[in-house]
Amino acid sequence: MSWIKVIGFVAGILTTMSFLPQVIRTWKMKSAREISMGMLILLGAGIFLWLVYGIFIGEKPIIAANGITFALIMIILAMKIRYE
Repeated sequence: MSWIKVIGFVAGILTTMSFLPQVIRTWKMKSAREISMGMLILLGAGIFLWLVYGIFIGEKPIIAANGITFALIMIILAMKIRYE
């Protein structure tokens, strides 16, 4: 694996992991009131398009990071809908 792909995977891991504290906090507090629905929808759409882009160009770091991030955003969105 090239060092460029390693950088891509590390960047993907770090940015994806940034959503975990929000998922955990939302689940524990049973509230997502402070999270903007508009932000979640726009971010989710953007991440989904990055995932599609990664699939088309065959870049595993982009696919992995955005696939997991999209799933985490969908979890937060589902909790926001459920708890409101």
